[in-house]
Amino acid sequence: MTSPAVVLVGPPGAGKSTVGALLAARLGVGYRDTDADIVATAGKPIAEIFVDEGEPHFRELERTAVRAALDSHPGVLSLGGGAIMDDGTRKLLSGLPVVFLDVQLADAVKRVGLDAPRPLLAVNPRKQWRELMERRRPLYTEVARAVIDTGERTPEDVVETILDALELRQSAANAPRPAHREEQA
Repeated sequence: MTSPAVVLVGPPGAGKSTVGALLAARLGVGYRDTDADIVATAGKPIAEIFVDEGEPHFRELERTAVRAALDSHPGVLSLGGGAIMDDGTRKLLSGLPVVFLDVQLADAVKRVGLDAPRPLLAVNPRKQWRELMERRRPLYTEVARAVIDTGERTPEDVVETILDALELRQSAANAPRPAHREEQA
């Protein structure tokens, strides 16, 4: 069993994918996103899974994807925004180097907009986002070793802050400089 070097959690628009890829490059490890794993397994976008099979089916796919990634991926891992809602997932994250990438609504809107196909934000997205964060923020904080506000910060700055917060500077300094490509598992 191999544990990830870093696990990123947070809401849509926090920068998990962008920061995760940059952080993986800095550490000289692979990058993986459990939402991408779910899409690859299901053969369709997450929004379609919600419509065709419903949220409970999606959450089961998510639990399976998260468990598999936590057991086998030694690099940087990004979890889907709702993965931490599952008690079992939170238990699996215990003791791991988890970083909560926090973001306020205004910054999330700038980054991803709220008209993107996000099933849980389909009706009155601003209100839904606020309510979603009221439920999730305590859970993100519960699993996190570090909480980093990504608002008004560049992805590179967030990566530097993560390296400092998790004391990974030495690992980053020793990592080979990878070519400019993103590894997606």
